[in-house]
Amino acid sequence: MNSVFQHLPESVLTQILENAFQWFVVVDKDARILYINEDYCEFLEVSRTQAIGQPVEEVIENTKMHEVIKSGLADVASPHYIKGTYMLANRVPLIVDGEIVGAFGSVVFRDMTDWKKLSSHVRTTMDKIQMTSDNSEPKSYLEDIKGSSKAIRSIKETIQMIAPSDLSVLIEGESGTGKELFAQSIHEQSDRTDLPFVKINCAAIPAELLEEEIFGSYDESKNILRKGRFELADKGTLFIDEIGAMPLTIQAKLLRAIQEGEIEPIGSHISTQVSVRILAATNRPIEHLIEQGKFREDLYYRIQTITLRIPPLRERMEDFTELANTFLQQYILKAGKRRLVLASKTREYLQSYHWPGNVRELQNVIQAAVYLAEDEIIEPSVLPEQLKLARRKSLNQFVNLQDAIEDLERTMIQELLVDEKDKRVIAKQLGLSRSTLYEKIKKHNL
Repeated sequence: MNSVFQHLPESVLTQILENAFQWFVVVDKDARILYINEDYCEFLEVSRTQAIGQPVEEVIENTKMHEVIKSGLADVASPHYIKGTYMLANRVPLIVDGEIVGAFGSVVFRDMTDWKKLSSHVRTTMDKIQMTSDNSEPKSYLEDIKGSSKAIRSIKETIQMIAPSDLSVLIEGESGTGKELFAQSIHEQSDRTDLPFVKINCAAIPAELLEEEIFGSYDESKNILRKGRFELADKGTLFIDEIGAMPLTIQAKLLRAIQEGEIEPIGSHISTQVSVRILAATNRPIEHLIEQGKFREDLYYRIQTITLRIPPLRERMEDFTELANTFLQQYILKAGKRRLVLASKTREYLQSYHWPGNVRELQNVIQAAVYLAEDEIIEPSVLPEQLKLARRKSLNQFVNLQDAIEDLERTMIQELLVDEKDKRVIAKQLGLSRSTLYEKIKKHNL
């Protein structure tokens, strides 16, 4: 092999280095840059002269090259967050005569959406030969939506009816209600389930970059086309989260894409035909944005053929026990603990809280409580301060002893009903007759 390279001119070796990978960098044993290709420098907005000789962490954000040198272990196909997006990178130690002399790093995928699309294709192929991929992205199905309240049952029934169609759906709900979970379940119930489910959050991307992210771009000087999320979702589903944050100029282009079934990347004059089902979500009433002149009325009527309104957790507290138990078991397993239960006082705190962060907040609170619990019972002491403060405020609202007694009575019966279905047992525990217990259950609307 050495003899082959000896016969290659330096200019040829340079061309091989420059073109073998999209972006790559070589560092010495002190993690200082020895070589970096021109395309990578252009992306990083630094000249090669400036980069060479510099510590790699000062040129490439969130790099792990120094960790690879220290451990001597390759870091392959690892997500790398850089300049506001995730990429997929390889980092390999360079070893000469048993000694680590540096490391080589390359970017395999410059856009994780490209990886996800390829990954989806690979998983489909592997399924055909009865194999599974450990890297498959977890999917969300209708049964993953927990709750048996009337509102949730109604939404699930609606999803089952509309999922097989190509109707656009607008999902309304406060932050933390799980709008993406509902969107994913629609996709998985549809005829597009084996095709891409592509997401974009309009509130998470700067306005000046959002148009390119959605519709893609074309660099005429380099003849390079970067696909946007709309084209990546072709034949599948595009989920536009926080659509209310989308600027009016982009709304006009989105409306045209939906109406005509074609998109035009920035810098290109050639349209591309696409077939995409649109699912959108918002935590702000679109009608109010229309009144304020911040949202196009014609686009609104295009995306809300069907509207799903996800109720906040405080309006469906009958689902609380199922949700809490689901998260509890999930994190007990993840934390590697054998058994954990919520103390009755802890459950009381949780049930009396107003949950402004909704299901997501409940999930985060239980996750933290599982890890903070010192024994098999989760006591109120491990709960966040805002829950304890809210509980103290609720107790201070009573103006007389009778109100406090009524609240305590209701809480005790409610907790017993969660753990015990036999009303005779509950009546005995409370020292009441069954008829008196039934009267109190009716009185407190339990």
